[in-house]
Amino acid sequence: MICVYTTLFFIYGIVFGSFFNVVGLRIPKKESIVSPPSHCTTCDRKLGVLDLMPVFSYIFLKGKCRGCRSKISAIYPFMEFVTGVAFALAFYMLGFSAELIVAILFMSLLVIITVSDIAYMLIPDKVLLPFAVVLFGVRLFIPLEPWWDSLLGALVGFGVLFLIAVVSKGGMGGGDIKLFFVIGLVLGTTNTLVTLFLAAFIGSIVGLIVLKRTGQGRKTPIPFGPSIAVAAVISYFWGADFVAWYGNLFY
Repeated sequence: MICVYTTLFFIYGIVFGSFFNVVGLRIPKKESIVSPPSHCTTCDRKLGVLDLMPVFSYIFLKGKCRGCRSKISAIYPFMEFVTGVAFALAFYMLGFSAELIVAILFMSLLVIITVSDIAYMLIPDKVLLPFAVVLFGVRLFIPLEPWWDSLLGALVGFGVLFLIAVVSKGGMGGGDIKLFFVIGLVLGTTNTLVTLFLAAFIGSIVGLIVLKRTGQGRKTPIPFGPSIAVAAVISYFWGADFVAWYGNLFY
């Protein structure tokens, strides 16, 4: 049965992923997530059922609008698929536990901020603050061990990133700082620090790849949100294993 449920969570994920694309792309532009309905950004044609099937529509339509045949950004099916994988992973790792609620909320936040950061180099407060409030409330009923580790993690995550921003004179965005506050609420102190370490590592690799491809060095802005999101997922599920492995290297 676990395979059946995992598949169902994947399907739920790609469906929600389609909605998260809308949220991530519209909220930073101060647009409604309800109106107007989904439409082609080139010909403005309202999308029908055949256009809105997560992932599959992109494949069936060969990545082009059914009306004007303009190319559809691959970010849409990619983030839908990523959300499906994230939801399926959350269920596979946690099962029908209370912590699954935290995981689904957390994965949802990470997907939305990834979309908005890739599109606009922005992690909007209108996404972060509601999730911060909800996750804070959820952590009161589904606490870490010890219970105060969420609060300490939030303070550490915010404080470390704020310090980096001050020292680097703006080298760290305000959205990233507030995101680490939320990450601290969910992960606690140790895994928040693991997330910071992994995000810096992943971000450096991405930066080197961009540098090699563009040859523009620091002139090319690179969103840090996706690196943080990947690092946070790794820390959430395997942070303790990473700490144990890292510790064994020196003993």
